Amino acid sequence: MVDLRTVVLHGHDHGPPAIAIICDSLGQLDLGWIETGDAPIRWRAAIYKALGETLRRALPIFGYDDLFEEVSMYYWEGETDDESARQSMIDMYGPDEIENSEMTLPSTMNARRPEWMISANAARPSRLPARLRQLLSELHDAHDALAQSPRELNAWDYDIETVFEYVPGIEECATLPPLTLVPFDQFARELDDVGRHGMEMGFMDFCGLCPLPDADRIDDWFATLRAGARFLACAQALLQFDPARK
Repeated sequence: MVDLRTVVLHGHDHGPPAIAIICDSLGQLDLGWIETGDAPIRWRAAIYKALGETLRRALPIFGYDDLFEEVSMYYWEGETDDESARQSMIDMYGPDEIENSEMTLPSTMNARRPEWMISANAARPSRLPARLRQLLSELHDAHDALAQSPRELNAWDYDIETVFEYVPGIEECATLPPLTLVPFDQFARELDDVGRHGMEMGFMDFCGLCPLPDADRIDDWFATLRAGARFLACAQALLQFDPARK
């Protein structure tokens, strides 16, 4: 599903070493049957919604709401309705240029979402096929197990200030994560615009960073590493299972 690697970092000023998990994948996560399959929209929307609600527990990933917020700041000075967004663009570029352009407005951007991206279209779990319902339950169970790990012991979590301490200069990177659940086919322009800084300076690609002040802490790290791997395996199983072909 994604390419990951672990890195051991030296502590500065006699600080403890740390182990980081880094995401080497970039761009849209392959959504498989959710994006291109023939399963009912309500099934696809249910699984897409679940992935959007859970995957950021382990991966540096953003969804549509995050993209909309970034686009709002990039295009419309933080406005979210058409009238205010149009006025902000007129203030920036002038009425003549706006009149003859095809610049995005909030409503036109929202209208480009496929039906399976809209949470209101999601079926309740009880309405899903048995196998899909089982895989979804396993995803949530694995997510909950990982979420119970204390942050300071968790291989899949980090404090941004701690990252700055171990990796000097990384604050120049974009704060935007390198992965997205937003399909490029519908939102290529917006993704390119908000991702430009990351493409030039790098993305915040940490999945987790765990300082190890004593040797015993490594056991906790391995335990949470295993829990996160189980969680990602559950997500991958959902993406690989096409209920329309079973």
